[in-house]
Amino acid sequence: MAVRAIRGATQVDADERELVLDATRELVSAVMERNQLEHDDVISILFTATPDLVSEFPALAARELGFGDVPLMCATEIGVPHALPRVLRLMAHVETERPRADVQHVYLRGAAALRRDIAQ
Repeated sequence: MAVRAIRGATQVDADERELVLDATRELVSAVMERNQLEHDDVISILFTATPDLVSEFPALAARELGFGDVPLMCATEIGVPHALPRVLRLMAHVETERPRADVQHVYLRGAAALRRDIAQ
């Protein structure tokens, strides 16, 4: 069993609480499904949001999905002037048998433009 980091991102349509929570739930669920993970495989999740997303903590959505016993942390991305707006990112640390090359990083909605090289 190895520890792997899985990246993901999504773009939110607007800084509204329910939109942030819905987008985060969608992202976490996609990471779990595409990597065939179970709850107990997740070690921790770090969420970041661009400075224009302040209506809710993304970790709340993960707790609502049942990750209340998993260490979760939220942070703000640096405010780079040419950055894509309204982006939520995550880095999940997981235990998996998958080799690094088989890890499925997940980039949804407008955030797919961030990493066309690895977006699924």
